[in-house]
Amino acid sequence: MSNLDDLLQRNKDYAAKQSAAGTLMPSLPRATPNLKATIIGCADMRVDPAHLLGLKPGEALVIRNIGGRITPPVLEELGLLGRIGEVARVVPAGGGEFHLIVLQHTDCGITRLAGDPDKLAHYFQIPEGEVKSKSVTDPRAAVAGDVAFLKTIPALPAQWFISGLVYDVATGLVEVVVPPAPIRSA
Repeated sequence: MSNLDDLLQRNKDYAAKQSAAGTLMPSLPRATPNLKATIIGCADMRVDPAHLLGLKPGEALVIRNIGGRITPPVLEELGLLGRIGEVARVVPAGGGEFHLIVLQHTDCGITRLAGDPDKLAHYFQIPEGEVKSKSVTDPRAAVAGDVAFLKTIPALPAQWFISGLVYDVATGLVEVVVPPAPIRSA
């Protein structure tokens, strides 16, 4: 059995359990009953937000990239997701709090690129001289910087909450680096 065959069998098992429990997801509703957050996290397979935060299907949109960093493509994706939500009239459950969460982690592979500022400059789409400001070797500083940057984006709804978290791969615990607060003051 190949790796793909194993994954496909796991999918069949998953689908059978979901179908039996009546929890298969219907087509996109006007109001998403469990939507609570958008999480921007790292692509590292050790740091799956669904597992480490105990998410259930439909509770969060998850965007993953190298380092869980805010890059121009992530901003574009957030914009497109926002437009999809507007067109489909998708709204968080009950109109309650909605969180934008930046989730990075210790022992991240992006730190191994610190000696390649040209690659990092290309990744972040910034001049090479600005790479140090991205704090790739310090996840806490990187999270704080990315949250601060997101707060400057006028297209993000002011009433959304934003926070920054760092997952410690050694302990399995998440640390709140930037406590949740509205993106902008009213």
